Amino acid sequence: MLNFKPQPTNLKLTMWQRILRFGKNFYVASGLGLLVWVLFFDANDLVSQTRHWLKLRELESERAYYEQKIEEVKAQRKEILGNNRRLEKFAREKYLMKKSTETVYVIVDENNEPIEK
Repeated sequence: MLNFKPQPTNLKLTMWQRILRFGKNFYVASGLGLLVWVLFFDANDLVSQTRHWLKLRELESERAYYEQKIEEVKAQRKEILGNNRRLEKFAREKYLMKKSTETVYVIVDENNEPIEK
């Protein structure tokens, strides 16, 4: 007759032993490998996605800035095109236009910038 005694099992496994025991499973190992591949080595890895997300936020803020500037220009255009006197004043001040019989002198500061009144 066989004298079979069960071997005592160590119920207190260390953390690393548990992880290695769990990692020996084919599905867990392949899942972890796939996760590492997607997070670090793929074309759309985590670093690239973060970089794209930050660039998107920067471009959205620039878009808001330019939309505000467009609204300002539209308001200014509406104001100027509605009145000939304002159109003439705008042309004289911004583009230094003059009539054929006039002479225009521009007074500048030490930085060669025109002084506005």
